[in-house]
Amino acid sequence: MTRRSGIGYTGVPRWVYAVAVAGSLFILLPLVAMVAKVNWPQFIPLVTSESSLTALGLSLRTSAVSTLLCVGLGVPLALVLARTPFPGQRLLRAFVLLPLVLPPVVGGIALLYTFGRQGLLGKSLEVAGIHIAFSTTAVVLAQTFVALPFLVVSLEGALRTAGNKYEAVAATLGARPGTVLGRVTVPLVLPGLASGAVLSFARSLGEFGATLTFAGSLQGVTRTLPLEIYLQRETDADAAVALSLVLVAVAVAVVGLSYGRRRTGSKAPAEVQP
Repeated sequence: MTRRSGIGYTGVPRWVYAVAVAGSLFILLPLVAMVAKVNWPQFIPLVTSESSLTALGLSLRTSAVSTLLCVGLGVPLALVLARTPFPGQRLLRAFVLLPLVLPPVVGGIALLYTFGRQGLLGKSLEVAGIHIAFSTTAVVLAQTFVALPFLVVSLEGALRTAGNKYEAVAATLGARPGTVLGRVTVPLVLPGLASGAVLSFARSLGEFGATLTFAGSLQGVTRTLPLEIYLQRETDADAAVALSLVLVAVAVAVVGLSYGRRRTGSKAPAEVQP
């Protein structure tokens, strides 16, 4: 038996490991440098100041709401893109995924000219007494705009991987489309949906550019944790580093949870009754 066919063969050349280590260090070293810069004796007072807790609470609340919006809007989008071929499908997918490559500030400007006082929809909303720009609602919309593609990509990939065999069987047995969706499709891709939702939450939590452009930085109203870190950087570097570490810890936990759910895999759907 040759070494190439032995048990445990990975097919990865040794030089690849060296490059992988360099790539890992490129990510880890800045984080280590930040940890080394933290003023540990003052860490707790720095991260529990009134402005810090207010910004963290606002970030968590708006990120949770934007994640719910991502699920409500992203699930139908992913279903249409994965299950229904139609003219212009690739173009629609490109536009849905556009926020992934757009600078966040560009997204903020687009939202401002849509929902702002002189925006495309903002004028009519102002007449109705609805003010969106530079409000907490604007924070949620900005976060949803940049986070929605993460859920669509994750869920569409899960739908394509799962195929439609079980759905076709359920339909053959007489199940209605709504029943197939709720009893077959959703349970089948639940790990992908959960992963996409968690990644959307993480992206919302770290959103900065679109929020600053569209919502501004009003303490207790639109100043999320990333904005608080940016402002503290100019006046209190120790507070900025401490809050950055908190945000990194939350992001690591969220991403770890996402990949932990992915590894559980998908389960076969339960028997469907017509």
